[in-house]
Amino acid sequence: MFNFYIEYEYWFAATQLALAMLGMGATLQLRDFLNVFTVPASLLGGLFVQMLLVPVIAWLFLIMLEPAAGLAIGLALCAAIPGGTMSNVFTFLARGNAPLSIALTVVTTLACLVTTPLVLGLLIAEHMPADFVMPAAQIATEIALILLLPLVLGMIFLALLPQYADRFSRNCIRGSVFIILLIVIGATGAGRADPEIFGMNNLLILTGFVLALALTSWLVPLMLGRSNPDSTAINIEVTVRNGNLGLLIKASMFPAVVGVVDPVGDIILMTVLLYGGLAIPLGFLQVYLHGKINRRLTQQQAATAG
Repeated sequence: MFNFYIEYEYWFAATQLALAMLGMGATLQLRDFLNVFTVPASLLGGLFVQMLLVPVIAWLFLIMLEPAAGLAIGLALCAAIPGGTMSNVFTFLARGNAPLSIALTVVTTLACLVTTPLVLGLLIAEHMPADFVMPAAQIATEIALILLLPLVLGMIFLALLPQYADRFSRNCIRGSVFIILLIVIGATGAGRADPEIFGMNNLLILTGFVLALALTSWLVPLMLGRSNPDSTAINIEVTVRNGNLGLLIKASMFPAVVGVVDPVGDIILMTVLLYGGLAIPLGFLQVYLHGKINRRLTQQQAATAG
């Protein structure tokens, strides 16, 4: 029964990503985030954390803790992908700078066409088999066709049919979440997503990595003098990453084959899935903490203005 999932794992991953990006695109208009580019300090600060510090943190974890190949590749993969669509929702709920969050998601999503293969090549070359060649061109092509093209099509849908865009977006996101659930069920049923095999030590390392990203992306914007709403957007954007893209790249680099045991590929899959399992609850905590601070600041500003 679960051989069907193994045989079509790549297409499960590709479909859920395309649906997620269609749904995100149907919520985006250029005017939503063009203002961010007129005062780009916070955008540049967010890009600095997302595109430079995150890979550096992953590199430090790799050289200091020397995890096994599966976890090392999984951590590098989580570091190489951009922020996810949920970061925009969480930022809005936390009263953060939602246009900044959207701009960061869009810019890093566009940039990952180049940065994702580059980061993967730099971080995990030594962990790959001697005869393995990083499929940079394939990854870039898949990002363009399965991530960026649906994003643009979603934006076109909003422009042409705005009265249906909200329902369309929600249904696309629901479809993506449903397919991710099928991936979890399929991988577990096929014996490829086993928390016991993943191990407590790997889970602790992954948890430390998630917390390191969350802490760094909270402290650095404040050190750069960004406002709390801007810091909120950067903090959540860096923590809540595009696991949808991670699943696709994993399926592309380490495709499942019926009847073939792949312990490294299984650990990579578990790393991506568990990263999301850790980051989403942490995102809700960020919503609560940032929301509390931002509400207080808004009340203080209103009182001062009054």
